[in-house]
Amino acid sequence: MALSTLAARGLPLLTPSPANPHAPLGKWLLGTSSLVLGMVHVGGVTRLTKSGLSMTDWKPLGSKPPLTREEWEAEFARYKEFPEWEQRQHMTLEEFQYIYFWEWGHRMMGRCVGAVFGGGWAYFTWLHRPKPPPPSTLASATSVLPKNIASAIPPGYQSRLALLFAMGGTQGLVGWWMVQSGLGDDRRGDRTEIRVSPYRLAAHLGMAVGTYSFLLWTGLGALSYPVDCYAAAGNGARASTGASKSALSLLQQYTKGLAPEALRHAQRTRLGVLSTVGLTGLTILSGAFVAGNDAGNAYNTYPLMNDRLIPWEDMVDPQKQPKWRNMFETTATVQWNHRVLGTCTAVSALGAAGFGLLHPSSRASASANAAKTVLSSTTPQVRRGLVALGTAATAQMSLGIATLLNYVPISLAASHQLGSLVVLTCGVYTAHSLRYAGRSVASKVGSGAAARLVNGGAGVGGGGMMPKGALAVVSRVANVKI
Repeated sequence: MALSTLAARGLPLLTPSPANPHAPLGKWLLGTSSLVLGMVHVGGVTRLTKSGLSMTDWKPLGSKPPLTREEWEAEFARYKEFPEWEQRQHMTLEEFQYIYFWEWGHRMMGRCVGAVFGGGWAYFTWLHRPKPPPPSTLASATSVLPKNIASAIPPGYQSRLALLFAMGGTQGLVGWWMVQSGLGDDRRGDRTEIRVSPYRLAAHLGMAVGTYSFLLWTGLGALSYPVDCYAAAGNGARASTGASKSALSLLQQYTKGLAPEALRHAQRTRLGVLSTVGLTGLTILSGAFVAGNDAGNAYNTYPLMNDRLIPWEDMVDPQKQPKWRNMFETTATVQWNHRVLGTCTAVSALGAAGFGLLHPSSRASASANAAKTVLSSTTPQVRRGLVALGTAATAQMSLGIATLLNYVPISLAASHQLGSLVVLTCGVYTAHSLRYAGRSVASKVGSGAAARLVNGGAGVGGGGMMPKGALAVVSRVANVKI
């Protein structure tokens, strides 16, 4: 494929089934990830409405809710046997029904997600078979599709699906383990409001976010599998022969066509995006400790906390032993951690977006001769992702400040938690779009421009033998650590 076409198209996600036999799997995975995102959002509302301890038992397959008044009164009487009732004795049956339905809905939604994933996995494993693409599609295809594709599940993806299924099953167990921390008799007589353990809440949320991220990454991988792994169309490869195994994929062509400085810029941009994804994950976990300690209802000013940037005297409770517990259980420390991590995430996202979009290497150029096109260090997909990441992180920080200043209303708090997943989604998409800058890809194909420098200006794949020393140059470029 010509470099001018590569520069214009980048590395697209292939959603039409004729162009990508793995597209149905990818779309199903992305659809399942959206269900997980919705479940996390409902779980946040369940916590904000203080509904999490309304169901005092757990059945793996679930159960129908009470339907008659007698059933509701029996369920309410069971709730009164547990410690939370001691602090909520003013509650009416109607108020109990409200919190019960939030918790019941959250649990049943998790079971529905498990059924969707398990059913889809079985369907794609045993029933679904890709249809051969029509000739009209082959003529305009991005990649040369092998003729022996017998499954929509790409090689190596079965183990990923098994891991995702195990993560989903474990999530239910972790959720009940979390709820149990608020139901035990050791909580009777608590002077503070009875809540689940913030450590278990963080584990439950972290597991959900990890499952969502892995679903999203795997779905994007399925949609881009032909671009990444099959020989690019127009490079002389034929699906019926072994030539396609040695021909370069579109992903490898893009990496090979990058100039050394462009490759270095792409790798540094990828490092910045991955750092932002990591900071986003840490900020989400710190938010779980804010919620678990109800720390959002204190220090409702910004940027100062009681007129100080760092309220030292409030951050360490001498009665908490060992002292490290203050990091996760003291209101001032927990909220300060979340503020700092949220700010660092927004700054990191804006820095990565600015560095990726404004650097000279991020702009492609072309002369009258299309063969001399210089590939941009950022594809169109990366540029869209960077814009979305910077925008989402800025909006999320603003939403977090508004939530704090307004004393954590349910609507803003739930939107703030959902916004964190939007930032994470943008980061994961952008990092996936930058996969051509990964060390594994660069080490296989090197940088075509590095070879041109040694060759005295020969084009990519120009056909001449690489002079002595060129391999060392390519190796140095390809093995830049990220």
